[in-house]
Order: sequence, then C-alpha cells, then structure tokens
Amino acid sequence: MEVLFTFDMKKHQEDGLHTKFPGVVFHFNKKPQDPEIQKVTIIVSYGSDIDAALLERAKSLEWIMVASAGVEKMPLTEIAERNITVTNVRGIHKTPMAESVLAHILSLQRSLPLIYDRQRAKEWVRKVGSIELKGSTALILGPGAIGSEIGRLLQAFDVTTIGCNRSGRESEWMDETIRFEALGERLGEADFVISVLPSTAETKGLITEKHFKAMKENAVFMNFGRGDLFEEAILIAALKKDEIRHAVLDVFETEPLPVDNELWTLPNCTVSPHVSSLSGKYVERALVIFEENLEKWLKGEQNLVNSINVELGY
Repeated sequence: MEVLFTFDMKKHQEDGLHTKFPGVVFHFNKKPQDPEIQKVTIIVSYGSDIDAALLERAKSLEWIMVASAGVEKMPLTEIAERNITVTNVRGIHKTPMAESVLAHILSLQRSLPLIYDRQRAKEWVRKVGSIELKGSTALILGPGAIGSEIGRLLQAFDVTTIGCNRSGRESEWMDETIRFEALGERLGEADFVISVLPSTAETKGLITEKHFKAMKENAVFMNFGRGDLFEEAILIAALKKDEIRHAVLDVFETEPLPVDNELWTLPNCTVSPHVSSLSGKYVERALVIFEENLEKWLKGEQNLVNSINVELGY
C-alpha cells in the first residue's frame, strides 16, 4: 500500500510513520503532477490541491485524508462517483480557534487596540470605555467541536451561550440550542454573534441584510467559519451605518483579501488573514487522527474517525 502526502512535514514525523507502519510506502511533500500519484491508495492533503484532474490520474485512489476541516473546494461529485472515502481532522482546530475568538473578544471589551494606539502616540488618557465580558450573551453558529470549545471558554467568564445549528440538537457548553430558522428572532439578544460554520448548501448565504439589521447596535459579529456565509457588501454597508459595533473576520469571499476591499480600512472591522487555526501543534494533532484511521484501514475496518458524507459536505 502506498500513501502520498502533498505537504511537507518534519523529519521526525516522517520517521515516526515509517516506524509505526513498516509495510506502507510513504511519499512525502509530493505534488499532484508527480508520477507517484498514479499508484497511491491514500492521499493526505489540505484539500485545495484535490481536483478532477488529480482524480483522473489517481487510478488506485480509495481514501482522501483532508488535513483541514473544510472539504468544499474538492470535486465532491466526482469523489462520490468513485466511491472514494473522505475523512478530515475535525476537532483539532478547536483549541487555537477558540483561543483566537476569545482573544479578539477580550481585546475589544478591554479596549486594547485603543490602548496600543495611545502608547504609540505617547498619550496618557485613562478614559478608554472598557466593557466587562461577564453577563453578556454569545450566539454561536455551529456549536460543534470548535463552537463548543468557544462556549466552554466563554461560560468561564459567565457568558450565556446560545448555539444555533441545522437540527436544533443540544450541544455541549451551550445554555440553549436553536435551529437556523429561529436565528432572526434571537439575534437581538446577542452581544456576540460568532460563526464557525462550514461551507454547505445550507450555510451559503445564510446571513442576510435582515440578520445584520436584527443585531444589537453594540453587537460584535465574528466569522471564523467560511467566507460564503454572507455577501461582504452587506456587512460593509452595516459597518458603515454603525448597525453593529464591530466585525472580526478570519475568512473572506475571496482569499487573499483584495487590497482594494473596503474591509481593510473600516475602523470597526478587524481583518485576520485566515490564521485563527494556526498552531505549532497542527500537523502533530492531524497525524494522531491519521494514524488511528490508517490502523483501522489496514485491518479492513470501515468506522474511520471523522468520516465525511460527501453529498452533505460534512
């Protein structure tokens, strides 16, 4: 059996795989056009380099391990037709992403951007308008592994957490969970609206102009999921009209964010260049899931961790 990684890893991580799986041939840091692609059974990739052309060349491919949470950029129709198994690393992002969300919230509540600006200007002004986080309410779109970890951290600050998902099924670390259909009528309660939703047919364009108008004027909107959740022009208009207090965005409709996009310069918008999930432990955590699944695969077991329904996209 041959496994191909389309990204680079540290030498000790490569050596670890060779040691644990001596009967498997590994190809590291390969590109889709490399000849090895034709005979591999398993491809481990971040997903963005998996396209129809690669599938055409990968005649022996049976399993794609995506070392990220989203799979929306992959040719899911072709993958389904080939009956190729797809898994991802759902769950490994929860620690860095939850910490990133909390960092942004605390920074805004405690006026850190203003304090930093005044330090640069050498201004001793004690009026900063800081706000306590305690007693506020957060509405979390997508209370799965990442959303639940955000909820856990926020509850430690006595924040009420409302989860919102497709089914309305109860979620861990949520005081309450509602369905997408109820979102509009509950937005007015939230001081923070935080999305960590994946990109699916149900979530694309889920947030509309009426949703931003339904938010509090002092609400903070945060998108750490996918950039197609709403049209950016709608959010830009809401920020210009001060319909909400601030937006923190880690994902965008087009990435990298074009230099002429107004989001760069709006004073009530924080642009984070899709870095909230970055961590020195990223590949290490991804390999834990891959190794567990590879052991199952070699035994012929079907119950792989984080299996993806390619028709649903998650």
